[in-house]
Amino acid sequence: MEPKDFKLAVLVSGRGSNLQAIIDSIERGELPGARVALVLSDVAEAPALKRASRHGIETRVVDPKAFAGKIEFNQAMVEAIQARGADLVCLAGFMRILGKGFIEAFRGRIVNIHPSLLPAFPGLHPQQQALDYGVKISGCTVHFVDETVDGGAVILQSAVPVLEEDDAGRLAARILEQEHLLYPRAIRLFMEGRLTLTGRKALIKEN
Repeated sequence: MEPKDFKLAVLVSGRGSNLQAIIDSIERGELPGARVALVLSDVAEAPALKRASRHGIETRVVDPKAFAGKIEFNQAMVEAIQARGADLVCLAGFMRILGKGFIEAFRGRIVNIHPSLLPAFPGLHPQQQALDYGVKISGCTVHFVDETVDGGAVILQSAVPVLEEDDAGRLAARILEQEHLLYPRAIRLFMEGRLTLTGRKALIKEN
């Protein structure tokens, strides 16, 4: 049974297309009881903030330059998210590595989506990495966030063929289509209490 009020905090740095996919899924009734309680960005000009505002969602900018260091910056984000009572933190194109304090505050309740089939091609420019390596299949991964870069337990993955005519942009666009489908599915699994972390494995319970 889904909770009646399941609050999401979404962290963004850029255009926010995965944020939009989450919002659209909520508005279509595909995530019953869910709402985005806060969209938080480290970039004041991030287009994702305008997306959120158009849907009446509260936004907050936490500028890392306004703090003495990474610890203080991370603590400010923690406090903003905790103040909204978020049940799940979703990274959607957030381009900073989270500190230990942030991860400890929400351990087991932070998820991210990455445009490769992890553990292949973590970090920046994974589509170009895939092309340079010459793989035939790429895709995207929703995973729990831990202290490693794109190294947390895998929740869901979706495969995307790599075509001979692909460049990084074309491959990224086809992967992004799958990201928009995959991320809401993973959020729903979490909402339904169907995810169990065992070691580094995220096990999915049947309905």
